[in-house]
Amino acid sequence: MFIKHHIIMKITDKIFRLLFPNKSIAHIVNEYNIPREIKFQFASTKDGWIIATSPDLPGFVTEAKNPQELLEMINDGILTYYDVPKKVGDIVHKTLRIEGMGTVSLSGPYCQRTVYNGR
Repeated sequence: MFIKHHIIMKITDKIFRLLFPNKSIAHIVNEYNIPREIKFQFASTKDGWIIATSPDLPGFVTEAKNPQELLEMINDGILTYYDVPKKVGDIVHKTLRIEGMGTVSLSGPYCQRTVYNGR
């Protein structure tokens, strides 16, 4: 059931993006006054979740199971925080540098590939 739902969501997202193409990252950042750099603090739970908060964005909290998903959740959280409509775009930061852990990059229309240099 989960796989079927996941496939339907991917197809729905692709159709949505055909109807409403992503604006450029520069356009989103400028239009909605989103800082180009935002500091995050990370913690991990006993069951393996990564929690991200930001002193730059009061009240911002998100979590994920892995660094790739964390970057996606952070992007979604930032877009929500700055009231960016879904039809405008999905990405404001295509990389996330985690000190001592490496860099995570999104794949997609504005990004080339996914890289995680974890230790």
